[in-house]
Amino acid sequence: MKLHEFQAKRIFAQYNVPIPQGEVASTATQAREIAQKLGKPVVIKSQVLVGGRGKAGGIKVARTPDEAEALADQILGMNIKGMTVKRVLVDEASQIENEIYLGMVIDRERRRVVMMASSEGGVDIEEVAATNPDAIKTVIIDPALGMRSYQAIGLASAIGLPQELFRPFTQIALGLYQAFLGSDAELAEINPLIVDGKGALLAVDGKMVVDDNALFRHAKLEEMRDLDEESQAETEARLNGLSYVDLDGEIGCMVNGAGLAMATMDIVKHFGGEPANFLDIGGGARADKVAAALRIILADPNVKAVLFNIFGGITRCDEVARGILEALAQVPTNVPMVARLVGTNEEEGRAILAEANMPTAQTLAEAAQKAVAAARGEL
Repeated sequence: MKLHEFQAKRIFAQYNVPIPQGEVASTATQAREIAQKLGKPVVIKSQVLVGGRGKAGGIKVARTPDEAEALADQILGMNIKGMTVKRVLVDEASQIENEIYLGMVIDRERRRVVMMASSEGGVDIEEVAATNPDAIKTVIIDPALGMRSYQAIGLASAIGLPQELFRPFTQIALGLYQAFLGSDAELAEINPLIVDGKGALLAVDGKMVVDDNALFRHAKLEEMRDLDEESQAETEARLNGLSYVDLDGEIGCMVNGAGLAMATMDIVKHFGGEPANFLDIGGGARADKVAAALRIILADPNVKAVLFNIFGGITRCDEVARGILEALAQVPTNVPMVARLVGTNEEEGRAILAEANMPTAQTLAEAAQKAVAAARGEL
């Protein structure tokens, strides 16, 4: 789950990371009132869960409350990469002397949390990695020890910070680490972390991505979810306990098990097709859950065929078959479908689908080939 900038920065502040004063506004009048209360120039920042807001005109500096109102009126309702701006963050403007990047991710190869810093802040870290990788300095954090002060000092030195900023940088680095751990985050970054006109460090932007699988123990974070920024399919999948990722292909895939889903997508591509989604219905899926999954797949106008690949261990193949027919009764469609059912009650499941004249397959290769052919109108 992605957090908006204002949400991420408020979490950072809870761990002693300094952020500018500011509030969120949903109308131009509110933006004016906030600017008037701050009593100084402000930055009007669109709050949408995409990058490139500044280049799209979604970040502006206002010197007066009247100007803040006018700029907020321009930005609210703006479309940025398909997202409509419904809120703006009104932050006090800062004099920027220097921009730094500071961020944390999970390095899955090392199975460790990694903190990264760069003297080239204010631009995408991917761009820095591509054009000047030596500018990115990293430390690997031992989970048994946690982030240590000497590691933060080493980063500060490596990116060329003056020594008088080592202590505040260390405070910010340790705070970011605690925010990362405390939120079960997958990513947390400050870009840029600036040196302001007073020579102090200030986090003027923030980004966090939280692990969805950990939200059951973070009720307050769950409340921060912005449903307006989610696709309808993703929202319905989450509410039905399904793992779903929308892709650009034409073959909808419904599979039980993440590894099997990845293998199914691979073999679809092997036979010349493109998967339209990743969708894992999980173990023990009942008919109603299968029906919800199929409704999500069929809602994608790009889907030209659907491939079911079910390995019946905990999941019963006959339950899946009933779910497919239940969904088809609710959402009639002419999209061709191919099913591979193997495992618990597979004969019963295939018999149910055979009565409905749905093609089945014994092997995954056969099923994928039939699905690709169906998508091309050759089945």
